[in-house]
Amino acid sequence: MATMNSLPMDPDWWRGAVIYQIYPRSFQDSSGDGIGDLKGIIQRLDYVAKLGADAIWISPFFKSPMKDFGYDVSDYRDVDPMFGTLADFDALVAKAHGLGLRVMIDLVLSHTSDQHDWFKESRQSLDNAKSNWFVWADPKPDGTPPNNWLSIFGGPAWTWDSRRCQYYLHNFLSTQPDLNFHEPEVQEALLDVARFWLKRGVDGFRLDTINFYFADKELRDNPALPPEKRNDTIAPSVNPYNHQEHIYSKNQPENIEFLRKFRSVLNEYGAAAVGEVGDAQRGLEIMGQYTRGDDLVQMCYAFEFLANAPLTAARVVEVLTQVDAVASDGWPCWAFSNHDVVRHATRWNLSPEAQRLFALLLLSLRGSVCLYQGEELGLQEADVAFDDLQDPYGIEFWPEFKGRDGCRTPMVWERTNQNAGFSQGKPWLPVAPEHLRQSVEDQEAVEESLLAFYRAALAFRKAHPVLATGDHANLRATGNVLSFERKSDDAHLLCVFNLSGEAADVPMDVTGWEPLGNALGLAQGNELAPWQGAIFRRVTKEKSKG
Repeated sequence: MATMNSLPMDPDWWRGAVIYQIYPRSFQDSSGDGIGDLKGIIQRLDYVAKLGADAIWISPFFKSPMKDFGYDVSDYRDVDPMFGTLADFDALVAKAHGLGLRVMIDLVLSHTSDQHDWFKESRQSLDNAKSNWFVWADPKPDGTPPNNWLSIFGGPAWTWDSRRCQYYLHNFLSTQPDLNFHEPEVQEALLDVARFWLKRGVDGFRLDTINFYFADKELRDNPALPPEKRNDTIAPSVNPYNHQEHIYSKNQPENIEFLRKFRSVLNEYGAAAVGEVGDAQRGLEIMGQYTRGDDLVQMCYAFEFLANAPLTAARVVEVLTQVDAVASDGWPCWAFSNHDVVRHATRWNLSPEAQRLFALLLLSLRGSVCLYQGEELGLQEADVAFDDLQDPYGIEFWPEFKGRDGCRTPMVWERTNQNAGFSQGKPWLPVAPEHLRQSVEDQEAVEESLLAFYRAALAFRKAHPVLATGDHANLRATGNVLSFERKSDDAHLLCVFNLSGEAADVPMDVTGWEPLGNALGLAQGNELAPWQGAIFRRVTKEKSKG
């Protein structure tokens, strides 16, 4: 078991870290079957290290029927053969650690696959050893489901099981039954899963749907959500899931105590976790609850910056001000793209210049950062034809919602063939032809490519730790210009971003500040070109004398 080659123990390594998300099916295929794998990731880890990331987050690679592409786990303690073996995973950890990269893996604890042995046993009878390990309920007298809860993937959140003559809960696909966290044995079994991977050398976890772990014990109906409060942050607007306020099917207070147990396990290994908070109304508030103090999870991310709403200066100030109000004692992890949302280059219709500015903005926010594979290349959302769709979510709601395949197409390493250097075989999703000219190989050959900018921006963040861990202050939106300060005991920066295609002025007196980031193309004075930023450092009296 791989416990060697570990990085030095640093319980705070996560604070301000830049985490590079790898979607393993689409990163690099080493076997020629068209599906990315662990050996493929190993081949490309030097690229991630050169980018300047501190850690990788690998989406699920566990044994699975792949109805939801690994987020339906049938064995938490083994690698699905399509991705490789446990030995491959051990080799990956060793290679990553040798490059100075921490390794985080995706733990899907709220539900399993219906092919997991736990569920197979649970559904056999009302009184077997695992009969209470999932959320089972009797029908109403008329035979209908026990309450009105809805699935994120469409339709009721309950499916009838003829063996037990009961319904089981699934917040996602019907093949993803929800575990019953009110059962202490379930909690202990999942904590043991975490220990299994920590003993193999992982440095932490991304916790899928962290606010879905517990359901209301009384299974009360969710109330209706008024139309004016509905939004498509979590589910597309065509999904009736948005018609409810999900106060009973998730976000239960009992979760806090389980997270304390989980944190105590993390502490044994100096590991960290980032939780995914899926809630359209209270995401930031829950993030604050789950990361407050030092006995819960270290980081969480909500969906405010993963939503469709344009990221204007006023919107950034609104979100960060809300974070100060509800999560000032917590720690956010920010992202603009991931495997579940339309790539932000497309979502916000960003020009290449705007993509650079948004990258700099992301890397200047208080908190940790997740980058999603390919965003450093400027990849747009791919247009995947219906016949090529794999995502059940997209197939269900096509064509109004095309699902998540457009952000999951293969990485483009080279332009030389239709498979972009990803695979020798036919990729599981087609490579977007327009992505080929944005390949790593092409961008490596251009001194001022977007990839080069990301590398320089990550290096700039490392050179100025206040950007990673300092406090923020004086949040301001002046028209299209966003500004804030980042402060620590030994550094004080002023960050200004012109989030528009029109020239603008720095909206404050910068006397006593010196401009930084000339190599990043940042403004060196009071004038901001379209989509240009500026970062100034407060000049101390000692420095000005010198």
